[in-house]
Amino acid sequence: MLSRTADHMFWMARYVERAENTARMLDVTYQMSLLPQSDEQAQNSWGAVLSITELRPLFDHFYDEITQHNVLEFMIWDTSNPSSIFSCLKSARENAHAVRGQLTTEVWETQNATWLELQQLARTRRKNYDVSQFLDWVKFRSHLSRGVTIGTTLKDEAFYFIRLGTFLERADNTARILDVKYHAVSESLTSLVNGHGTNAEDLHGVNLYQDFYHWNALLRSVSGFEIYRRVYRDVIIPARVAELLILRGDMPRSLANCLSEVVSNLTMVQNQQSAETQRRAGLLKSELDFGRIGDILDTGLHTYLTRFLERVNDLGGRISKDFLMPA
Repeated sequence: MLSRTADHMFWMARYVERAENTARMLDVTYQMSLLPQSDEQAQNSWGAVLSITELRPLFDHFYDEITQHNVLEFMIWDTSNPSSIFSCLKSARENAHAVRGQLTTEVWETQNATWLELQQLARTRRKNYDVSQFLDWVKFRSHLSRGVTIGTTLKDEAFYFIRLGTFLERADNTARILDVKYHAVSESLTSLVNGHGTNAEDLHGVNLYQDFYHWNALLRSVSGFEIYRRVYRDVIIPARVAELLILRGDMPRSLANCLSEVVSNLTMVQNQQSAETQRRAGLLKSELDFGRIGDILDTGLHTYLTRFLERVNDLGGRISKDFLMPA
C-alpha cells in the first residue's frame, strides 16, 4: 500500500474517533452542569475540558472567559480549533475523499453524509439548540462509521491502518480524561487503594457520596458505568475506576485493550523498518497486561499517565515514520 493512502486511512479514523471522544466529554460535562453547583465549580468543570485536550492557550486567544457557551462554541463549531467536532469531521471527510477508490461505497457514503448533515446543522442551528441531542448525533455517526467499516471492508492493510488510528486516538483520550479527573482527588489515593472499606467518611474526609455523580459522569463518558457495576458490584471507588480504565483488557476503552489492538494491527502491517515500533508497543502492552493498580497509584497516577501519553505519542510518530507520509 502507498504510504499516502495509508496516511489518509489512518487519519480518517483518528479524526472520527476524536470527534466522538470530544462529544463524550462535552456531553457529560453538560449533564453535570445541570446539577446544583457554584459558579466556580461550573467554570472548573468546563476548564477541565480544555485541560484534557490541551487547548487552553488557543481558547484564551479567542475567548475572554471560560463559560459554558464559549467552551461549547469552541469545542463544537469553531473552525480555528483544529480539534473541534466540526474541524474533525471535516478533516475525516477530506481524508476519505482522498482515498475514495480504496473505500467501500458504504464507508464513503457514511463519511460524506455525516459531513453534509453537519454543514446543514451548522447553517440552521439556533442559539439555544439542543446540545445533548447534537452530541448524541455525533456519537451515533461515529458508531455508524466504525460499524460500516468493520462490516464492509476487506481485512487488508487499509483496514488495519484504520484500526490503528482508531485505537491510538482512543488510548490517548482515555488517559487524558482519567488524568484530569484523578488530579482532583490525588490526596485520597493512598487511602483508597489500600481498601479502607466503602465508608466515604473514613477515607481521609473524602465524601465519595457527594462525588458519586462526578465519577458516574467519568464512567459514562467512556461507556463504562454499566461495565463497572457488572465487574465490581460495589459503590464507585476511584482506585477501581482507574483499574477498569487502565488494566482491564475486557473493557473496550481501557488502555490495555487499546494497546492490545495497536499491537495486533501493527503485526498485520509490519515492514522491514517497523521492528522498533513493534517492540515499544509490545513493551507498553506487556506492562498493562501484568501491571497492578496498587503499584501504579503508589508511583503516582499523574506521573504514570503523563508517561503513557508520551509513549503513545511516540508510537504515533514512529508509525508515521515507518508507514505514513512524513509530518
